Amino acid sequence: MPTHIDPLVDETTDQQTDEVTETGEPVVAHIVRTEPGESAAAKVLEARINGTPLEALCGHVWVPARDPRSLPMCQACKEIYELYRSVNDGLSDRPVD
Repeated sequence: MPTHIDPLVDETTDQQTDEVTETGEPVVAHIVRTEPGESAAAKVLEARINGTPLEALCGHVWVPARDPRSLPMCQACKEIYELYRSVNDGLSDRPVD
């Protein structure tokens, strides 16, 4: 027996609206998720200027507001970056600032 779906009622959950964006003081520095050829530094600068959220390799979403160099590195981001580096010859030992 087919299920009836009322076109005026959408019971699906949009995952994008359920995420929580960090806006307080950061505890660790995250590595920004970028596309091939995209500059992480430029992406962070643009997000700081516009106040738009970024997504880290670990999935954390935040709005950058300060220089992360004084913070310890997010362990999950570091492990993911190391995994990427092990299968991609062109990645450096550290993410480029």
